[in-house]
Order: sequence, then C-alpha cells, then structure tokens
Amino acid sequence: MSDTSDTSDDETTGPTAVPATGPVSVMLLGTGETTRELAAAFGRLGADVVTVATFTDADALIELVESQSPDFLVTDAGSVATEALVAAADRDGVEVFPAPRAVRLSLDGEGLRRLAADELGLPTAPFWFAGSAEELAAVAQHAGFPLVVKPVAAVPGEGESVLLRNDDVEPAWRRAVAGGRLSMKRVIAESVVEVDFSVTLLTVRSTGAAGPTVHFCEPIGHRQGAEDSLESWQPQQLSPAALDAAKSIAARIVNSLGGRGVFAVELLVHGDEVYFSDVRPRPADSGLVTLRTQRLSEFELHARAILGLPVDTIMVSPGAMELRYGAADPREGAAVAPVLADALAVAESDVRLFTGDGSSGPDRPVVLALATAPDPIVARDRARRVASALRRLR
Repeated sequence: MSDTSDTSDDETTGPTAVPATGPVSVMLLGTGETTRELAAAFGRLGADVVTVATFTDADALIELVESQSPDFLVTDAGSVATEALVAAADRDGVEVFPAPRAVRLSLDGEGLRRLAADELGLPTAPFWFAGSAEELAAVAQHAGFPLVVKPVAAVPGEGESVLLRNDDVEPAWRRAVAGGRLSMKRVIAESVVEVDFSVTLLTVRSTGAAGPTVHFCEPIGHRQGAEDSLESWQPQQLSPAALDAAKSIAARIVNSLGGRGVFAVELLVHGDEVYFSDVRPRPADSGLVTLRTQRLSEFELHARAILGLPVDTIMVSPGAMELRYGAADPREGAAVAPVLADALAVAESDVRLFTGDGSSGPDRPVVLALATAPDPIVARDRARRVASALRRLR
C-alpha cells in the first residue's frame, strides 16, 4: 500500500530535479554493497554515476566536485566532510542530497535529539547528555536506574550499555566513547521505557506537482540479535492509533530536515504510544528487507526521489531478513556451493554475500539471508533457516 501526505505548505517547490536535456550525472559518496545497489538504481534510471570513496577529506572532495561538476552529489556514507557538502550546495547547478543539515544532524545525536524533542515537540524517552564519566554518574544519580547509555553518534546498538547500578557507570562511559563513529566524547543517557518492539518507518520525501510530498513504506520491525546480527521483517503490525502517530512523527522530522530521498525513521512502540528514537537520511540496514518485499526497494525509492521522479511504496509480499557481519570473508572458505544450495532450498529465499559499507566499523564481509512468505511470521522462520545454513560459511 502506498501512503502519501501532501506537505506543500512547508516550503516552496524547488528547481526541476532532472535536467531537461542530456544525461543526469550523479556523484555518489560511499563504499560497499549498499552504495553499489544505490549506484545501480541511479544507473537504471539513465544517470551517469561516479562513485567516490574519498568523502572525509573536505579539500579533496571539493576539488572532485569542481572537476566533475555533477548534477547531483549524493551521500551514502556514515560520516562525511559536511563542510564540503555545504560548499557544494552553494555551487550553481549542483543539488546535494541529503541536505548538509540532515547529514550533520545524523552525525550529531545531541543536536538531532534536541531538534526532535525541544523544537518539534516529538515524544521521546527522557534523556540527558554527559561529557565525562563524572557527568554520567551525576545523571544516573538524578535520573535513577536503569539507564541506556550510548554514543551521541553511532549506528543502532554500537557502544550501547544498560546501567543498573553505580558500578556500571565507568565501564559504560568507556564503551560508549570507544564505540561511536566519531570521537565526540559525549554520550546520551535515556530512561528505559516499556517497549513492545522497535520499528523503522522508511519515509520518502519527494517532489510532486504541488510541492514536496511524503510517502510511507509499511513499517519494518527489527531487533539486534546475537553474533553481531540484525533481523528485520515487513510489515510490523501497529494499532491504527500507533500507525497514525508514527507517520506524524516521521513526517515532522523529515520535513524539518528537508531535501529529497529515503529517511529511515527509528521509532519505539508500546501499545498506541510511539517514541522518536533516531533518523538516518539514507537507506538503512533494516530496510534491506525491501529488496524482496516491495516493488521498489529502498535504494530505488531513494534514487527516484532524489531525481524528482514519481515513487510508490507498494509492498508486494511480506518478508524478512537476517543480516550478519562476519569476522572473515565467507567466500574464502571451502565448500561454498553446498552451503548455498542448502540455504536456497528454503522456499522463497535469497542470499547475498558482500562487503559492508563501513558504517558500523571497518568494511566487513556481510551475509544477508532473505525470504518472503504469505505472512511475516512464516517469512521470519524461513529467513532464520536460511541464516542458520549460512552460518557454516565461517
């Protein structure tokens, strides 16, 4: 089901996205399989794509933009030189996505949370920030236990701990500051709220005839598993009230960040109550399930929205996936074919073996198990069976 909200009153219609004549040129910042998926999505729409791995050196990136003069500069990386994006956005003829402000806030959990809670009034778990172990201890004394502590800039689960007593403060501080994507030496501490499940609501901000519009994919449930794995499934059923609240929260944060493309809005759900947790202005790992569940995957939606083309978020089948980051390249092991044969013998299954994009640490081999089924419960069981077979690739 495709769901669209008109948001034309929040900003005026921007410039025409796709040039009237000649091929569209896209400079894509990123590495790994997810960037290749996105590059392929742009390529299938007729764009000339140049993929760039140098995205943290501002001077080098600005020089590349000036020499290549792309129509679009698209970031698909966990960290990037935002000053170079700002400089590129000031150039005539170059559109930058996500917007530099969205990229900056995606790397600044403190700024993002203050935007969501203080400026937009979105519901969140009670939170505090700390810049030292002593400050974290003071927060714990004030807020009480339990507390979830994590870096202000990290992928979900990275550097995260739960404080249950005073003795946990120092280890949690060390874990958090060592685990974030950036050495910001600041952590966020959240009160533990009762949660039924976590949801990724892929929200597509695009341009319609009357101005910006927002589209929603079916909610994606997810959970962090053991052995550095992530499980997700689509759809995750929400009550009508919770679904309305989730869409309202997603639309408000996405419209505040601006730009075009896919935004992975992370939410916590308890009954009819929904709390904002995080947002990433690009495709997310939990959204890899859309490679099989939707008519257009999260990568195709991202490319279409950025180019200003029509999108739809139609789900064609319930499905599930299990993603595992490997310590060694599974393709280097012996007897790969028999393992794949066992995995793919599961009904409606698929497998991907590839290198990650480095967003959760160094580029590491990744094993992705996918499955579809008439309902998400069966799909999750199938994906687990596929993943179980693939664990022999070590």
